[in-house]
Amino acid sequence: MSDPIETSISSSSSAGDPNSNPNPISLLHPRREPFEHGLLPIPKLVFTDPTQTLIPIKQTLLSSSTNTRRVDSAALSQSLQISPDHACLVLDTLASVLHSDSDPLVSSKPDEINSSSADVHDLLLFLYIQSYKKLLPRTHKDSAAVADVWPSTSAFDGYLSALSPLQLVRSNSRRFVPSQADEEAHQLSYLQKHLANILSLLAEPVEGEDEESLVLTMDRFEHLGFLIQFGDKGPEETQLSQHAPFFANSDPDMPAVPVPAAQVHEWLLQNIASALEHISERASLKENGPASASDQDVSMADACTTSIKASPSARGPSFIEGISKSSLVKQASDLKGSSVKVLNCHDSVIYILAPLRYATVYGCSDTTIVIGAVGKAVRIEHCERVHVITAAKRICIANCRECVFFLGVNQQPLIVGDNHKLQTILALSSVLKGLWLYV
Repeated sequence: MSDPIETSISSSSSAGDPNSNPNPISLLHPRREPFEHGLLPIPKLVFTDPTQTLIPIKQTLLSSSTNTRRVDSAALSQSLQISPDHACLVLDTLASVLHSDSDPLVSSKPDEINSSSADVHDLLLFLYIQSYKKLLPRTHKDSAAVADVWPSTSAFDGYLSALSPLQLVRSNSRRFVPSQADEEAHQLSYLQKHLANILSLLAEPVEGEDEESLVLTMDRFEHLGFLIQFGDKGPEETQLSQHAPFFANSDPDMPAVPVPAAQVHEWLLQNIASALEHISERASLKENGPASASDQDVSMADACTTSIKASPSARGPSFIEGISKSSLVKQASDLKGSSVKVLNCHDSVIYILAPLRYATVYGCSDTTIVIGAVGKAVRIEHCERVHVITAAKRICIANCRECVFFLGVNQQPLIVGDNHKLQTILALSSVLKGLWLYV
């Protein structure tokens, strides 16, 4: 199971099986948080062959942990041969994207991260996806002509930003930026390809049999909730195992019988294929449906009514997209879900006055954005001449230029990639400790 696999919808033997095509309400989805907020630009964490590298690390971590199968930053630093500061950053970032808020790591205070510990299996999945590459934006026909005026290759996500935000808005920007459905399909395809390797990190051999006879206990299976979930409810509300026919309705007082890893692999591939097929069908309907609204500048009234796309469920984010030369105020009652994405907004003032778990600002220019009370993480990427005012637990700034940030944060900001002329005004107790800075 160490070799990556390639499985397409067309080649899946179960794609036509009615039992493998669940109701859309219970479709499998990737958890966006690890892929959008959980990637770190630390070269030693990006493995050429994650499985062959992580299996020995798994044994080292388990041998250094107690019976709780948890490891602290010191053990992590030694096992991965990274600095103690980087080990703390790994644990802190993992805490911000964990699927279970009841995990002790999530409730750790900033000054306790050094002494906190993470579950080995959650940590292994976190380390594995550090090799994930984000979906490339569509290439602009004249990308070479703009390469000298906008940050080039990002140390954070590894791809070329062909156009600045202002150039994007002048060139009908939405043609170049991947849609949310595109990103979800890309994440599902990544999981589809690497699923066998991921399961091998969670599985264990059957006692007395050869090492190829791997099984998954229900507890190990639950760790997959870090990467996937079913339906619109988050993993905190519905245990992942309750969607699996081999673990559903198990007696909590009597451990379920371990399941062959091959059976889990086959079942998950069926669900991933169904999810990809569902995304493809939705895209086809959209292409054949009415034409979408113009990407040109909109009035303030139109912006307030047409440019906000709230997700239909608590699972996905609400979108504030394409606001231009306008002012916009959104409060908690105006948003669905607990995360917000502000995309491609220009020459505007935007207030998001609501408690959130995650927030993303991408591709904005000449805009003031106020974001309040973000409990997990904020990411600001590929922005130009924006002023961002936010109170958050953590913040990552990547590939921005001539921006000003007024931050009330509990953790040192993470500044990565190719940035130019940034001003950061901090209001935090550890301001004298400086920034996590990777340029």
